Amino acid sequence: MNASVEKFRRAVATIPHVVEAYRMSGDLDYMLKVRVADMPASDSFYQKLIRAVPPADVSASFVMEEIKENRGVPLEAV
Repeated sequence: MNASVEKFRRAVATIPHVVEAYRMSGDLDYMLKVRVADMPASDSFYQKLIRAVPPADVSASFVMEEIKENRGVPLEAV
């Protein structure tokens, strides 16, 4: 694993606002699920992340309304 990937993984692991992190296929390399209180907190998180690991490109989307969140998915076939 190259040094920049390892640096990114360590940074993400130490930031408590990151609740989920995924290495992706396709156009995005990684997807982070981050929980913050508001837009100023989002900006603060972003500044902390780019200080730790300067990104080549960042894209952000924000949840406007939670419709359903369910972590207890049954494992039997549908």
